[in-house]
This record gives sequence, structure tokens and C-alpha cells, in this order.
Amino acid sequence: MKKYDVAAYVWPAYSGNDPRTMTFWPEGIGEWQSVKNAIKKTDEHDWPRKPLWGYVNEADPYVMDMQINAAADHGVNVFIYDWYWYDRRPFLENCLNDGYLKASNKERVKFYLMWANHTVNNTWDIRNASDERNIIWDGAVDQHEFSVIVHRIIQRYFSQPTYYLIEGKPVFMIYDLGNLVRGLGGYENTKKQLSGFREQVKAAGFPDLHLQLVLWGNIQLNLSGVDSLDKNKSNAMLIESLGFDSVTHYQFVHFTDIDRDYLNILEDVKKEWQNVETQYSIPYFPHVSLGWDNNPRFKEFRPGIVKNNTPENISKGLEMARDYIDRHPQQPPLMTINSWNEWTETSYLQPDDLYGYGYLESVKDVFLK
Repeated sequence: MKKYDVAAYVWPAYSGNDPRTMTFWPEGIGEWQSVKNAIKKTDEHDWPRKPLWGYVNEADPYVMDMQINAAADHGVNVFIYDWYWYDRRPFLENCLNDGYLKASNKERVKFYLMWANHTVNNTWDIRNASDERNIIWDGAVDQHEFSVIVHRIIQRYFSQPTYYLIEGKPVFMIYDLGNLVRGLGGYENTKKQLSGFREQVKAAGFPDLHLQLVLWGNIQLNLSGVDSLDKNKSNAMLIESLGFDSVTHYQFVHFTDIDRDYLNILEDVKKEWQNVETQYSIPYFPHVSLGWDNNPRFKEFRPGIVKNNTPENISKGLEMARDYIDRHPQQPPLMTINSWNEWTETSYLQPDDLYGYGYLESVKDVFLK
């Protein structure tokens, strides 16, 4: 049986172990607070949904033992941890450091990092979420801060025996290229810093770094206004010239209208994959999102909800990703899923009181059976 690497994003906010989470979720259980208190807002709205595993602390290694087994048994064999750095220090590392890395069975599911270097506003705080203009933390970092981050990542995470590698190279994903370029002082400085990152990885004993980028907005990324940009070059060429080794997506909502039936959305997804493949010479790893509905984060109703994303229909998206991988045998058999536990965006694999283990069974049916 062919082996696939099915990588699910992990939102590490379901723990109150980091004191700074109290800023957004004062009950002390992380963003489970928003899930627990979510209400039905319209007749068509299927919230509230409840987690079958309860409001567990995902920074607890015993909890992660259970979750790792459930993931691996159903074909999810990689976790992509959203990783944060604000105010010159890490944020939300507890679920990874104290949960996953201390789990007794972590070898069943490998992990890698996605630096979620986006700017933070009020979205996580339901009391103020309607006003998204207020900036709490800027996700951009300067060159000195970037060097601190690089050192921490190489020493603390790349050295872990379960860190996910491609051809022996640790994979590291960056979420917001615009913020990266802005903080590092332009295109040329960014290219230099990423090259330095790569050299430090080699000095640590790895053959190289595998640098991955999240694609946004119909594969168009706004890099205007930075130094030394050739305006005649496509975004794809610029991204590749920065040294990125592959690209993927984080969420369907980033490139298409999601206020539709899931099967209709998949038609746009096919077109997006074709566009990426046409424009990029580096590998694209197919991405499947399970849904979208971020109403648990807001008091008022928020339009824009994926319809009919049943486990049966999710299977069709997963089959698309599997077939894409099979058509590209020259690249690693990797795909990304949103997500393992994005409950407040209603895009999760974990079992709930609506479909039970249905989403996980869909992954198992497509990738293991």
C-alpha cells in the first residue's frame, strides 16, 4: 500500500497554560471558552457543536497520547503546529512543548512548524471581536529578532527525532510573506536572511532546509513597495527567487467564496491547483479544508459559511488530493488539511456530536483502506 503523508494543521490554543491566553480567554481554558459558549444564531446555523473528547487540555501529554493514537489510526501522520512569536518571545508553545513532545507515543505522528507570523487584532477576544482595527501584536520582526527565532527553532525543534523531514531536510513553513518582508526590510534583506537561515541549518548537521510558503488570495501575494523588486517578474518567480522550496495553502477561504455548497467549492479548488501548477516550478502540496464558520468568535452572526461539508463530501476533496499526489510521483506524497482542531473556524478533524468520527473515518477510507 502506498504511504501518504497527511499533515493536519494544529491550532495550539486549547490550553490555558500560557498566561498570555488570559488576555483573550479569561476562563483559563484557552479558546475552548469560545467553543463552549457558542450559540445557534440562525435557523440554518448548526452550532453549537460539542467535542466528543470534551474541553481537554491539549498541553497535557496524556491527552496528546490519546489524540496521537486517534490521528495515526485514521491516517493522519503529521501535525503542522501553528507557531507564534510576539513581543520578543514565543506564544502558545505549551501544546507542543508540554503536550506533544512529552507524549509517550509521539513517534506515531511527526510534526513540523508553520510560523504564523500574522498580526493579531481583537478576533480572538469575543468581547471585542467586532472591532478588528485594534492591533494587539505586530507579526513582523526585524533582522535581529529573526536571528533569535532561527536559533530557537533549529536548536529546540529541528533536533527533535520526530521532526518532519523531506530528503533529510527539516520543513519549515511561513504563513505571511508580506509581514516577513516588511519586518526584515525589503526583498533583498529577506532573501539574505532566508539564505542565512539555510546556512545555519546546514551547520547544525542537516543537508539543507526545506522552506515552505502558504499561498493566499488566488496565488497573488502583494510584495509591492519593497526594495529592488523587478515589477516585470511574476509573484511566483519572486517567491522562488527568495529560496522557497514548495508551496501549499492554509484555508479555502483564502482564495475562493466559501459561502456555498462544499462540492461547488471543490470545483474552484481544482482550478486553483491547476493555476498554481502552471505558475510555479517548485512543488505544490495539495490542500483540503474541511469547512469554514467563524461564528463562535463573534457575538453577532457572521455570514460566510461552508454548506453541506459532510464526511461523504469531504471524502471527495481528500480523493482529489490523493489523486494529485499520485499524478506527481516525482515529489513527496504530502498533503495538508485544515485542520486537526480549528473549532472556532469550524474546520476540524476531531470528533464532534454532529458527525462523530466521520471526518477522521473519511481520511482513513481515502488514505489507509
